[in-house]
Amino acid sequence: MTKLNTNQWLAMVLGLFAAAYLAMAWQVPTFPLPRPVDSDLFPKVLGATLLLLSCLLFFEKPGAIAGADEIENDPTVRGPLWLTPWARVIVTALAIAAYAFLLVPLGFVLASTILCVGLTAYYGYRRHGVNLLTSLGVVLALYLTMTRVMDVYLPTGVLPF
Repeated sequence: MTKLNTNQWLAMVLGLFAAAYLAMAWQVPTFPLPRPVDSDLFPKVLGATLLLLSCLLFFEKPGAIAGADEIENDPTVRGPLWLTPWARVIVTALAIAAYAFLLVPLGFVLASTILCVGLTAYYGYRRHGVNLLTSLGVVLALYLTMTRVMDVYLPTGVLPF
């Protein structure tokens, strides 16, 4: 029997989670009136997709870095403190907290765009024009879909939408 790598362990945990989620998704009641999309469709599709992706992750061949079970800890190679893995987790958590506080005053579009642009720039993406246009495009598409198609209220903030 061979040793399982990190990706395979993670795939098994995600697969168990997906199976439990699917079991709960099948418990969602359907409405008595027939309609093409019912309330149970999205949870079932989401659970099946997660189960499929966990199967694909299990059978993926690990590369030199992906799926490696050992992390190099070379004490001679050090970067700035704000780029260490724990600092990135803390900065991301603080950015999400700031996003939550600024969502209503600034509005969904502006706050989400600032979050996307700021975090991608912090994580090292340096093409700021592409970053801004992509973030703004995705956020606007989400905003228009949620407000115009799904009738979900999102805060407008300072922008006149």
